[in-house]
Amino acid sequence: MTLVEKLARDSLIYGAVSELRRAEKSWTIGRRNSSIFTPPSILPGDVEWKYDVFLDFENAEPSAQERHLYEDVAAVLRGSHAVISDLQQYKGAAKEIREAISDPADDCQRKAWEIVTPLVQKLKQFYLFSNDIEMIVPRILAELCGPEMTPTAHLENQQALVKQFAEILEFTLKFDELKMTTPAIQNDFSYYRRIIMRTRIEQNGSSGTVANNGMEETLCIDHQLGNKMSLFYANSTPMLKILSEATSKFVTEHKEIPLANTTETLSTMARVCQRMLENPELIARFRREETHLFILRVMVALIILYDHVHPTGAFARASTIDVKGCVKVLKDQPASSSENLLNALRYTTKHLNDDSTPKHIRSLLAL
Repeated sequence: MTLVEKLARDSLIYGAVSELRRAEKSWTIGRRNSSIFTPPSILPGDVEWKYDVFLDFENAEPSAQERHLYEDVAAVLRGSHAVISDLQQYKGAAKEIREAISDPADDCQRKAWEIVTPLVQKLKQFYLFSNDIEMIVPRILAELCGPEMTPTAHLENQQALVKQFAEILEFTLKFDELKMTTPAIQNDFSYYRRIIMRTRIEQNGSSGTVANNGMEETLCIDHQLGNKMSLFYANSTPMLKILSEATSKFVTEHKEIPLANTTETLSTMARVCQRMLENPELIARFRREETHLFILRVMVALIILYDHVHPTGAFARASTIDVKGCVKVLKDQPASSSENLLNALRYTTKHLNDDSTPKHIRSLLAL
């Protein structure tokens, strides 16, 4: 059985069970607290109400059961703020490298080396942080995609973890956006590796120390780590690659959780973000203006991640993500808020240009 066939089978089974659970849960919640759930007028068979969930991205607090994982994720997120701040301030060493290449004098070589070395240390920190993302994401997904609840119920009942997952998604978009607009990253690291390799050859591999025109630096990036960093930064969207691979690995390793659970959770969260953005009353409940942009970014990141994880992607007719509606929401925003996000959909998704993508979807995202 192919992966696509397995997904179709899982989706049918999971969908039928999910709708029964949603109906039962919504009836119970509606009777118990009408302020939490007020189903709109819908036609028989219409299940759009399942996306009417308010995700409190500003005030969500973890339950006692979530506390341990929540604290672990919080530690990773604190690191993400430092990574973004450092990346925003990354200036590179283009001038010094050009001078060192054109002028073999010791002073030029030394100056370039002194500038590049601390920059490469930052690049090492960024790469090592991606390993933290790779480790923490499967733990979050295990909580949010479990078969004991429907995706909607997970979103309603585990909002603190949902908020943290959303923050990781936003970080991923921000990191890759900054990386794509900072070509100095690859230039600096390539220069660093060239100097390392040249010095190793000159010294005939005599030690773990680099002597560059009389200046010695202890190597803190071995050959294996250097290769991994090269592959990481060679990718146009390195953090998205880490995130999508971590999600795919989670699906592969957790046989007890059907693939449809994970993709349905991602699509449900994207649709919930879309509905919140479409509803002025829900957006008005947030105190901070930046929360609006945060939800926009999270919605786009979810579409991109879904497109990389789902076998047929986010743009296929069978997709449970309303791409057309999401793009409309984006285009209704000021260009300053939406253009980079629309470009992310155009250039970092996997299946947009597939033959199976409807023409009207491709035309929506055409420049």
